[in-house]
Amino acid sequence: MKFKVSDRIYTAGWWRSWIMVFTGSAILAAAFVLFINPYRIVPGGVYGTGIVLHALFPSVQVGTFGLMLDIPLLLIAFRIFGGMFGAKTVFAAVVTPVVMNTMTYILGEDPATMLGGRIDLTNDIIIACLFGGVLVGIGIGLIIKTRATSGGTDIIAMIITKYTHLTFSRSILLVDSMVVIFGIIVLGDWRLPLYSLVTIFVMSRTIDFVIDGASYDKLLFIISDKHESMRSFILDEMGRGATYIKSSGMYTGNDKEMIFLVVSRREVTTVQNKIRELDPLSFVVVVDAYETFGDGFKSFPVEADGNG
Repeated sequence: MKFKVSDRIYTAGWWRSWIMVFTGSAILAAAFVLFINPYRIVPGGVYGTGIVLHALFPSVQVGTFGLMLDIPLLLIAFRIFGGMFGAKTVFAAVVTPVVMNTMTYILGEDPATMLGGRIDLTNDIIIACLFGGVLVGIGIGLIIKTRATSGGTDIIAMIITKYTHLTFSRSILLVDSMVVIFGIIVLGDWRLPLYSLVTIFVMSRTIDFVIDGASYDKLLFIISDKHESMRSFILDEMGRGATYIKSSGMYTGNDKEMIFLVVSRREVTTVQNKIRELDPLSFVVVVDAYETFGDGFKSFPVEADGNG
């Protein structure tokens, strides 16, 4: 990915984005240490997998397992997606397990003794699910807002989306579900999926709120001279469809092809990064799409028969 000179200098925006990545990573780590790890809740992702592996190998911390899983995934992502994964993603993937392990070393893992037992939720695990889901969502949301990712599940989902016809959101659900099933098999607790689903739901809603407020799908209008590159990215890498709209410049009068594209909220950052890489001079408008029906989105609602 090519960057303009202004992206490299230590501007206020540059510092703000890196502080957001660090803050998001720290909040993400704190959420796991305080509300997720002690109760063996498995909210998917590499750290959910780390919780299950930690139960099998207690001498290795959850954060360490997360880092061990993230490193090969990042290498694969760099190989497949190239510069889409930048320094902030690597930074988040390293800071999160370091903070997680440090907090675990200081506070311990037993909720009865952690912080003097003041946040022991052993008898109120649903509260741990809610607070953990909110904090994890805030942490990941802050990281994504800087056009980075927290690694892990996002990378696997993007790889699945690239080589299948599944949407990104469905790929995320598939990966997280496999992690939860892995947790059920290893931990042997039938209540685990119920608690985990609560955390995953709250986490996903919080991520969406942090990134986009109350908006839903996103509609992009893209004007670019790199039509073939854009077309290849949308059709082959994203597995989505789009529409060309005939348009002309008001000032120049030149005919142009405007791309009409609808994506999920979590795909917006990926699309923006790729457009910036392919054509930094492109013109892009992003608006909310509150109802999207069709292939890859919601099914059309069933028509009422008028007898109810």
